[in-house]
Amino acid sequence: MRGVFTTLFFVTFLTNVFAQNKKLEIFHLTGDFYVYKTYQPYKGVSISANGVYVVTKKGVVMLDSPWDITQTEPLLDSIMKKHNKKVVMCIATHSHEDRTGGLEILKKNGIKTYTTKQTDKICAERGFNRAEFLIENDTTFTIGGHTFQTFYAGGGHTPDNIVVWFPKEKFLHGGCLIKSVDATNLGNLADADVKSWPSTIHHIQQKFGKANYVIPGHDGWDDVKSLEHTLKLIEEYQAKK
Repeated sequence: MRGVFTTLFFVTFLTNVFAQNKKLEIFHLTGDFYVYKTYQPYKGVSISANGVYVVTKKGVVMLDSPWDITQTEPLLDSIMKKHNKKVVMCIATHSHEDRTGGLEILKKNGIKTYTTKQTDKICAERGFNRAEFLIENDTTFTIGGHTFQTFYAGGGHTPDNIVVWFPKEKFLHGGCLIKSVDATNLGNLADADVKSWPSTIHHIQQKFGKANYVIPGHDGWDDVKSLEHTLKLIEEYQAKK
């Protein structure tokens, strides 16, 4: 019996080590759209974050960067190996490190990096990585046959969080503003504007209607009810206050 417990402990130990050392996973979503997942240890637990990249005729567009250089360079290498295309631009959806941590290395690789002016101000104040180009207002980009727009609906997870919308595919990249249906709470609230969060989500719903794909900042993305689930989590949080 002791040997069984020893074996189980060893297997559990290896599983935990593997989870904590896991750095990068890439998932094909639909057409030219891919979700990449990177990991960062936090209080002994491996936390994942979702980013998106889109393969276009003119190169690859990234939405959010990994946490740091150790994940960003392997991601660039993987994209080149998989698609034989370079990343040409990256838009970070807010200032936290799971969105901006790789901006500096992206710039060094000649990739155009973008954030809003509001995000850049926060990054400058906190000494975070900053983008090369600033988005003044909600902006529509067309690159290699794909059209998409950035949209600021208001505060929520952070005061500066934006979403990115692809109208043709009805694809919404929500970043950490939108919680996965797997989430049981609102997560990191250090910079949150919980009071504004519900109206921000409602604004997105009114602006874009029903999305075919919704990518939250963390956890799973298989269920498109993430916006509704985010509202539910906010209601539960406010009811406890």
